Amino acid sequence: MSGSLSDDIATAIRSSGRWTCGDPIYSLEGERALLRFDISADDPLPRYLFSRRSPLATVHLLAVDRDGAIRQTSLPAGELSSALSGGYFKAPLPTVDRQTQQVVVAFDFPSHRMTLERAYLAPSDLSSGPDFLRSMLLLATLAGMLSMPLIFNTAFYRILREPFVLWHSLLTISLLLTILVSSGLAVVLFDPPAMTLSWMTTVIFGLTVASGAMFTHSFIEPGRLHPFLRRSLAYCAVWALFLSTSHAAFPFVGRSFQSTAYTAAFAPVIVIFILSLSDALRRGSRAAKFQAIGYMPIILVGLIRLITGVVPALHSNDVMILFYVGCVFEVLFTTLGVADRFMTIKRQRDHARFEADMLERLSERDALTGLLNRRAMEQNFERFRAEGYHALAVLDLDHFKSVNDLHGHLVGDAVLKAVAQALQADAHVQAFRLGGEEFVLLVRGEDAQARAERRRQSISAIVANAAPGLGSPVTASMGLVLASSGTDPEFTELYDQADKLLYNAKQAGRNRTITASAQVCLNSPDRSPLIGRTLRPEQLRASA
Repeated sequence: MSGSLSDDIATAIRSSGRWTCGDPIYSLEGERALLRFDISADDPLPRYLFSRRSPLATVHLLAVDRDGAIRQTSLPAGELSSALSGGYFKAPLPTVDRQTQQVVVAFDFPSHRMTLERAYLAPSDLSSGPDFLRSMLLLATLAGMLSMPLIFNTAFYRILREPFVLWHSLLTISLLLTILVSSGLAVVLFDPPAMTLSWMTTVIFGLTVASGAMFTHSFIEPGRLHPFLRRSLAYCAVWALFLSTSHAAFPFVGRSFQSTAYTAAFAPVIVIFILSLSDALRRGSRAAKFQAIGYMPIILVGLIRLITGVVPALHSNDVMILFYVGCVFEVLFTTLGVADRFMTIKRQRDHARFEADMLERLSERDALTGLLNRRAMEQNFERFRAEGYHALAVLDLDHFKSVNDLHGHLVGDAVLKAVAQALQADAHVQAFRLGGEEFVLLVRGEDAQARAERRRQSISAIVANAAPGLGSPVTASMGLVLASSGTDPEFTELYDQADKLLYNAKQAGRNRTITASAQVCLNSPDRSPLIGRTLRPEQLRASA
């Protein structure tokens, strides 16, 4: 029966012509909806009313005896308790005995047909027997399964900071919350009021759809989803949040049609989801394969809820069992998809890093000799100094142009490679090629001068071995600067001084080394160059 709030309930229920019995289509048109339950002598005496949670104003419960006596209690929505049966509230009936013929329940401003369709009377809440314990154990196991991806995602995100990991975590959290508020777990753990769980369920549902849309938006590989569909998924996320929050905040704005309109408003979201996965699969998306399997039961749940919630002739069905199965699928396959995508991106990133490192190393190497170049020397000079390389030598091959002119550039290249081999024969000497026939040595150790000189003098023999038939030995001239451990000279300062000493060696007849202490220049007030200064005998040595 439908009626208005001004009707006297006791009078209305005696009007037999206003009752519609059998298998009615439940309507929310009136301000008040009344349900009548006939009590037979063989029925167990009920103690509670149970029905699906949804916003309403007040529940009136009347016990009508065979002699016409009526006992009535009224409960505002805020005082309704949550039932252990998932998604239901319970309300205690007035005293019901064997003289009771009918129980009438009146709902003021009911907002969803399921509140009328799913109402029933029972002697007690769900028993705590084996069936109830098994159902709680299964739900707790499912909640634990939903918690595992959060641990994986935390590890993934520390290594690979991709947004889809965060959206998958939010999707997992929202599914976990949905299970808590839509099942008896929340009642066992927290026992919140029924209407609190009602608006929480609505908001969390919107959050689940929004996070699922954004997860798909960011998870499908670039180029594997049409740009319009990718943008549409983001709009779907905003739309779902708007729908759920507005419906939860204002449940009575268009009460008679609001729930139907709210359900129908998610139809475009389901269509966009299906189109997005289909398009991504058509384009060869690997990620979409995992999502298609993982989301299939959830999409089916959405379609069933949509059809039964919109078509008046059908009873609303939230298919909670299928929803829980869908959660299992979502957990298993989308988490596998995240792990697979994580490994794919990690391989791509590692490959890119390897190539970048290779390019970086190649950019610091001379292509012909394999020696480090000037760029590598300048960038790492401070490190070399910290490792004890306090001597710098500039070395130049004598009359190298004649080798190229007389024997050709192939022979000249072989000579340069042999020189590089000679300069690298000491672990305490770092050799660099600056270009042409010019090399730089960084030397460490107390006998740095002797080590550098041995490298210079070994050139002739090693080149003769590598390139026989040159006719004359290949020699080199070298300028060597020794920087004391108490100074911190820059590379350009040492190089300039060693280069000037090399010039002096060539002027003095080539095939020799001239050595100087860097303190001669670096500690002088005007930091003037070595050229033009008189060196003390012990600072000038020539060897042939």
